[in-house]
Amino acid sequence: MKRFRRHGQESQRDRLKQELFQFNKTVEHGFPHQPSALGYSPSLQLLAIGTRSGAIKLYGAPGVEFMGLHDENAAVTQVHFMPHQVELVTLLDDNSLHMWTLRGHKGLSELLEIGRFTLTGPPGAPPSVTRVTAVLAHTSGELLLLGTEGGHVFIVEVPGFRELEERNISLDQVAASVPDDYIGRRNLEHVEALQENPINPNQVVIGYGRGLMVIWDLEKRCAIQHIPATQQLESVWWTEDGSYILSSHSDGSYCRWMVGGEDVNDEEEKSDIPYGHFPCKAISKIIQLPTEEGPPFLLFSGGMPRASYGDRHCITVIHSKTHVALDFTSRIIDFFVIRDGLQHTGDPSALVVLVEEELVVIDLQTDCWPVIQTPYLVPLHSSAITCSHHVSAIPLKLWERVIAAGELQNTHYSKKPWPITGGQNLAPDPPQRDLLLTGHEDGTVHFWDASGVCLYPLYKLSTAGVFHTDADPNDNMNQGAEGEWPPFRKVGCFDPYSDDPRLGIQKIHLCKYSGYLTVAGTAGQILVLELNDEAAEQTVEAKVVDLLQGQEGFRWKGHTRLDVREEPVLFPPGFQPFALVQCQPPAVVTALTLHSEWKLVAFGTSHGFGLYDYQQKNTVLIKCTLNPSDQLAMEGPLSRVKSIKKSLRQSFRRIRRSRVSLRKHHVNNTAKVLQEANARLEAELAEMELAPVQRKIEARSSDDSFTGLVRTLYFADTFLSDSSHNTPSLWAGTNGGCVFAYMLRLPPVEHRADEPVTAQPAKEIQLMHRAPVVGIVVLDGHGAPLPEPLEVAHDLARSPDMQGSHQLLVISEEQFKVFTLPKVSAKMKLKLTAVDGSRVRRVGVAWFCSSRTEDYGESGLVVLTNQGDVHVVSLPHVKMQVQYPCIRREDVSGIASCVFTKHGQGFYLISPSEFERFSLSTCYLVEPRCLVEAPLHSGSSSQQSAARRVMEHALLNDESEYSRERE
Repeated sequence: MKRFRRHGQESQRDRLKQELFQFNKTVEHGFPHQPSALGYSPSLQLLAIGTRSGAIKLYGAPGVEFMGLHDENAAVTQVHFMPHQVELVTLLDDNSLHMWTLRGHKGLSELLEIGRFTLTGPPGAPPSVTRVTAVLAHTSGELLLLGTEGGHVFIVEVPGFRELEERNISLDQVAASVPDDYIGRRNLEHVEALQENPINPNQVVIGYGRGLMVIWDLEKRCAIQHIPATQQLESVWWTEDGSYILSSHSDGSYCRWMVGGEDVNDEEEKSDIPYGHFPCKAISKIIQLPTEEGPPFLLFSGGMPRASYGDRHCITVIHSKTHVALDFTSRIIDFFVIRDGLQHTGDPSALVVLVEEELVVIDLQTDCWPVIQTPYLVPLHSSAITCSHHVSAIPLKLWERVIAAGELQNTHYSKKPWPITGGQNLAPDPPQRDLLLTGHEDGTVHFWDASGVCLYPLYKLSTAGVFHTDADPNDNMNQGAEGEWPPFRKVGCFDPYSDDPRLGIQKIHLCKYSGYLTVAGTAGQILVLELNDEAAEQTVEAKVVDLLQGQEGFRWKGHTRLDVREEPVLFPPGFQPFALVQCQPPAVVTALTLHSEWKLVAFGTSHGFGLYDYQQKNTVLIKCTLNPSDQLAMEGPLSRVKSIKKSLRQSFRRIRRSRVSLRKHHVNNTAKVLQEANARLEAELAEMELAPVQRKIEARSSDDSFTGLVRTLYFADTFLSDSSHNTPSLWAGTNGGCVFAYMLRLPPVEHRADEPVTAQPAKEIQLMHRAPVVGIVVLDGHGAPLPEPLEVAHDLARSPDMQGSHQLLVISEEQFKVFTLPKVSAKMKLKLTAVDGSRVRRVGVAWFCSSRTEDYGESGLVVLTNQGDVHVVSLPHVKMQVQYPCIRREDVSGIASCVFTKHGQGFYLISPSEFERFSLSTCYLVEPRCLVEAPLHSGSSSQQSAARRVMEHALLNDESEYSRERE
C-alpha cells in the first residue's frame, strides 16, 4: 500500500513538473557574430545574413525572424534569394551549395534546408574548375548560373540541383569568341561576376578577373559582345534600361560601357577614378539606380586613396550635386538598395549596409541622408558588455518616462519607418513590460525593451560626465570639416574603444517602483541616480569609504580612482546622479544592492563591504573582510592578468625546453617526455583557474586568495534577535564561505531625514567547506521568498508571513543550506558538488505558473552551474526539480554573463554581440511566430515569360540529348 502511494505521489510530481517546467532556447538577440554574406529579396522584403560559423538568419518586419544552421562548419560566402519565390541559395567556403525554403507548418513558416549540391568536374580535373566564385539566380526562378575559378559557367536547374551540361558555358567557348590579340596578352582567369540583362533575361554578362567582360546569349548559346577592359575586375552592374554596363576595378576606377546589338570592339575605355590621382584601393561593388525625376544614384564601396585613407571603410553615394563618403566603423561585408513601389522599381529609398560589427540603414529620401534606427540587429557590443541586469513587469509610468528620455537622445535619426517589412508577426503581445540593462566598458548603461522578440534600444545612460577622463568634449565624430576631400561622414555606433577602462560598469540595480538606480564600476565607484524628466545642472560630491579600516601592511598596487568633477555638470533628462561613493582601495565592485524603501545602498569589493544612506548621504557601515595573508587582493585586476600571462609564458618556455631536449633522447622516450611536459602545463593552467573548472571537494584553507571578496549582498526584514521582533537587516556573503548579518535601526518616517541609520553586527556564519557564498534568500513563515522593496506597497505581492518562523537559505558554490531564524541552526541541505562535481555559478529566484491552472504557481531557485546546466530547486524544501543542459561547459564567458528573470527565463552571451534567450517555464515563452507567403505577382509579365522560355529551351535541349543517349 505504501509503495503504491509513493508511486502515485511520484507520478503526480512528474505531472506537476510537466505543467511548470519546460526548457527552450527561444530567440537570439543582437547582431550576428562574424557576418560573412548578405542577401535581400525585394519581393519578400526579407533580409538574409550568413555568418562564418555557418548560420543563416532571415529578418523581415520587426518580430519576423528565422534562423538556420548548416551541418557543415563552414563560412557562408554568398546568399541569393530565388526571384519571386520563398527559396534561397547559400554558398559555403567548402564549395557546397544549399537550398533553403520557408515552408508553412501549422499556420507558421519555418526555415528548412531542402537540398545541397557540390559541382563535380570531369575526372582528373583540378579543383579550380569547379570552385564557385560567382552565383546568379536567374529571373526564371528555376536556374542557377555558377561561375568558377577555372573560368567556366555551369548552369544548374533548381530546386533539384540538376546540372544542365548542354547549357554550360566553357572557357574554351568564350575564348573562341574573343579576338586573338586579347587572349594572347592575358589569360581570362576566374569568373568574378555574373549579371543578367534587366530587360532581356536571355542575356548575361560574364566578368573575368583580368577585366574581360562577355555578353552571352543563353538561347543562342553564343557571345554577342565582348568588352575588353584592361584593369583587374571587381564587380559589374547592368543599368536598368539595359543600355550600359558599369565595371569597377582594382585600381579604384570604374568604367561605363555601352551595350550594342553587335560587337563593339573599337569602343574606348572611359575610365573614371573618383578619388585619384594618387593610387587608390579597389572599388569592390558598384550600383547605379535611376530616379523618376532627375539624375540617377551612383553608389560604390571602396576606391579611397591608398596612402591617406587606406584604412577607411567607405561607401560613396553620389546624386545630383550631393557627394558623400559614408565612413563606417568596421569592414564592409556587402550592401544593397531598397526601392519604392509595389514592383520595387521606383526611386531608391534606403541604403542597407552590412559591416562586420553592425547593420546601418541610410534614408536616401530625406535631406542629409540620416540613419534609420534599427528595431533589431542592434550592436549590443557597441562598447563591450561588462554586466547585465533584468527587471520584470515594469510599471507603465516608469516605462513611459524611460522612453521619453530615450526619444530626446534620438533626434538625429530619420523619421522614416523601418523599410524591411516582409512577413507577418503572429506572436501574441507580450504579457508584461520587461527591461534588460547592460553595463559597458565605456561607462554607459543601455536600457533595452526585452518584452518581445526584438531587443529594442530605449535609452542610454552615460556615467563618464561625472568624472575627468581623457575624452575630448569637442571631438565631433559625425561631421567632416567643411570642404574636406573625400567628403567623409561618420556613420554607425560601434565604438569599442573606451576612453578609460576604469569607467567600466560592473554591477547594476534598478528599483522599478521608485525609479532609483545604482551602478558600480571598475574603479570602486558607486553612483546613485534618480529619474528626472528635465535637464539639471548639479555637482556630484564623492563620499570616500576606506574599506581597509586602517589595517597595517597593505599597499594597493592597482589602478587609481577616477577624478570626480568639482564643477557642476549639466545632466540631460533621464537618470541623473545625485550621490557618489568611492571605495578605497578603488577595486572592482563585486556586489551591489539597493533598498529604495529604506533609502540604502550596500556595496562590496575584494576588501570588504559598506552600507550607504543615500537620503542623508552618510556611510552607515564599513566592514573589512580582507584576510591578512591575501596579498593578491591588493594587486588589482591588471596585475593579476600580468601574473597569469607571466606564468603561462614560463610554462610554455619549459615545454619548449623539454621539446628541444627531446631530440637528444632515444626515440622510444619521445612520447613519454612530451606527455609529461603537456601534463605539467595542464596542471599549471588548472592551478591558475583561468576557467571555472571543477576543483577538488575539500575544506579550503583560509589562506586561499580572495577569501574576503564579497560575492553577494541582501536586505531582509526578518527575525535576528528573537522570534517575536522582526527588524531590517543586511546580509553579506564572501568568497571564503563566510556570512555576516547586521541588524539595522531605521528612524521613524518623520525623522528619517534627521536621525542616523545605525547598524550593529548580529550573526556570523562560517560554512564548513569555506565554499564561496553566491546567494542569500530569507523565506517567510509560508516558505516563500521575501518580496522586493515597495512590492507590497504597490499591491504587486502579498505581505510576507511574519507569524511563522523564518528560514535563511545560503547558496554556496557547493550546496544549498537552510538555517532556522533567529537561532541560525542548520535545518536541511542539498549537496551539489559532492553529487555530480558541478559548482553553482549563477542563482536567482523565479515564479513558475502552471500551464493548466491559472491560479497555481510555485517559487523556485534557478541555478546555473560551471557545467553549463540549469537546475530548478524547489522552495522551501530545497529539492532538485529539473535539470537541463543549457550552455557548453567550455563557454566560460557565456556562463559568466548569464542573467535570470523573475519568471523563469534567462539571457547569456553566445558571442560578444548576441544574447541567447532561454525559458524554463511552460507559460513565459518569448519566441518568433511568423508567416511568410509566396509573392502574389511575379515581376513584369514580359520578362517573366522570356525567362520561362530560356528555362524551357534549356530543358528541351537537355531532354533531347538524354533521348539521343538512350537510343
